[in-house]
Amino acid sequence: MTSLKRILVIIWVISKYRLDQLIPLTLLPWYLRVLLCLAPWHLKPTPKHLSRGERIRLALQELGPIFIKFGQILSTRRDLMPDDIAEELKLLQDRVPPFPPETAKSIIERSLKTKIDDIFEKFSEEAMASASVAQVHTAQLKSGEDVVVKVIRPNLIPTIRKDVAVMKLIANLLETYWSEGKRLHPKQIVEDYEHTIYDELDLQKEAANGSQLRRNFENSEILYVPKIYWDYTRTSVMVMERISGIPVAEIDQLHDQKTNMKILAERGVEIFFTQVFRDSFFHADMHPGNIFVSRQHPQSPQYIAIDFGIVGSLTENDQIYLARNLLAFFNRDYRQVAQLHIDSGWIPKHTRVNEFEAAIRSVCEPIFEKPLSEISFGHFLLRLFQVARRFDMEVQPQLVLLQKTLLNIEGLGRQLYPELDLWQTALPYLEGWMKDRVAPPNVFKNIQLHAADWAEQTRQLPQLMFHAIDQLSSAEQHRLEHNKQMHQLQEELKNQENAKRNRLLGGILVTCAALFSIPEASTLVENVSYPTLALLCGGIYFMVFKRN
Repeated sequence: MTSLKRILVIIWVISKYRLDQLIPLTLLPWYLRVLLCLAPWHLKPTPKHLSRGERIRLALQELGPIFIKFGQILSTRRDLMPDDIAEELKLLQDRVPPFPPETAKSIIERSLKTKIDDIFEKFSEEAMASASVAQVHTAQLKSGEDVVVKVIRPNLIPTIRKDVAVMKLIANLLETYWSEGKRLHPKQIVEDYEHTIYDELDLQKEAANGSQLRRNFENSEILYVPKIYWDYTRTSVMVMERISGIPVAEIDQLHDQKTNMKILAERGVEIFFTQVFRDSFFHADMHPGNIFVSRQHPQSPQYIAIDFGIVGSLTENDQIYLARNLLAFFNRDYRQVAQLHIDSGWIPKHTRVNEFEAAIRSVCEPIFEKPLSEISFGHFLLRLFQVARRFDMEVQPQLVLLQKTLLNIEGLGRQLYPELDLWQTALPYLEGWMKDRVAPPNVFKNIQLHAADWAEQTRQLPQLMFHAIDQLSSAEQHRLEHNKQMHQLQEELKNQENAKRNRLLGGILVTCAALFSIPEASTLVENVSYPTLALLCGGIYFMVFKRN
């Protein structure tokens, strides 16, 4: 019932801003076209004072955090979105209407169990930035450090629960009634997203992610991560070092300070691959509202990352599989790409490798040796999806977050330096990573890393061997006992069978004696021939002694 109410709310918001007018009817089935044409909201006039971009942005804002997140992703896709819509959606990154400062203060004091004035020398009531899940205020600690205070929006969980319930309902319908549903795993994808969005509501988890990322890039020239103040961080409140940088989307400001845009774009790619392959821990919410560029050293630009609510990680097998696939793509070894997909189980084992190889070649070959401005990962992935349908390729939910991050990186690179060749920038890094894995220093490092575990296992080896021998001895003793019991059971069954035969023979003998005591029976036996009598005795013997 809750899901139905939320669906009605979504339909109402769509009608309120007349978003139905923005849907290309030719893309819809005929029955949906008829339904839209007959829908009652056609009686409602179009809000002419609002542009189409404003209508979409306001609708997403009204629908809540999950829809705002969707708008943030679309704002980076200039190749898929017209400029007027993308510019409006960009406002969703940090300009969502704020909640009252009194509410923010109340949440801070309730979380930290003390008064604002006891913690901060200064506290700005005006929100510095306001996004879908939280808003940020500037402040100064009593010790003099400039900080920012992030506060979770109140009453978010009920709305998120309703939205997730709607998403689950849609996912169930897709998986049940759509022919492609089971292959794409929509239910599992929604469950993964549910975990992600709830993790964003816990600022202590975000702070822990930020601390990990800061350690990974300590003293790095390419990425700076602000310090977390743990004494003032709780589930609903986080206090972090205040940074000074230029928002990465402010291209004009970056040009004004003569930022080397080529190096900036290349370092963005390097940061992504370093996080994914070196650390297996990557910032998975890299929209422009969360990325800044330091004002220092514009010719050797350094990124500054904030908002660590969504992070991703890969297993070692996922890393190796992904790297081998990307290297095969870069080297145009489509046979290896096809074979890797089959070996991994993404494609059914009965798939003919040469057919899948040819299909991949038709998608990949046109995109190589072109600048990023002429390559759209969005269109590229769409074509791959079409190929996947032909070969029943399954979507891997564990890589969905990585794919989303890669799309954000592409959108960011397109804004910074359209001539960037993404493939050639990434190729040397991947080749170096794969070589390092088999190089002697790395092998020795792995030996050192696991030496303590191996030593502990070696120390326990005599005990483990004794335990194994004891288990084998116990098993042998159990086998002998079992055999003894089986032998006893067989003897008992044999005795029972002999007793049964004796009773049967006794009964026959008694019957025969009774018959011979009758005169008529004696006369009958005397008239029976010897062969017949022998046959009769043999039959009785067989029935009694040989039947089993």
